[in-house]
Amino acid sequence: MYSICLVNPSMTYAEDIWKFRQEVLYSKDAERDKFAGCCSLEKCTSAKEWIHFVEERSVVETCPKDKAPSVTFLAVRIKDNKIVGIANLRYHLSNPILALWGGHIGYSVRPSERRKGYAKEMLQQAVSRCPSLGIDRLLVTCDSSNLPSKKTILACGGVYEKSVMVDGEPVERYWISI
Repeated sequence: MYSICLVNPSMTYAEDIWKFRQEVLYSKDAERDKFAGCCSLEKCTSAKEWIHFVEERSVVETCPKDKAPSVTFLAVRIKDNKIVGIANLRYHLSNPILALWGGHIGYSVRPSERRKGYAKEMLQQAVSRCPSLGIDRLLVTCDSSNLPSKKTILACGGVYEKSVMVDGEPVERYWISI
């Protein structure tokens, strides 16, 4: 595994953002891949539109009232400046869905870059940014059937709280103390 850094989305990465989107959209596991933590990338028609969208969500005053303000990061591999993942860190859990099963953070690793430790590194780096957002306990969730996510959360200090049912499927809730 190579080191990564979390950076704010910008037009510098527009082409690779779109390649990331296409790779997730058309991966062999496309039905399972849900763009977790990608802040509606699948709904946008261009990287420029998505960058504007995430910038709007990052400011409390411009974030829609029914959504939680959040910051979105590109996980960029330092060696070659390639996006290996995307993470979305929500400032608070005021939205009932986030409070129950969405959590403070969502993240996705590019299908071609999975099983290389990037999810763990992304989550660790996101956790280190929590104090500046006033987050002292981070809720992280995953589908009960998603063993790689469970392992990532546990490796980052996640403590299992309980499972909740979402659309007939169990979702596990974990807390990471900051």
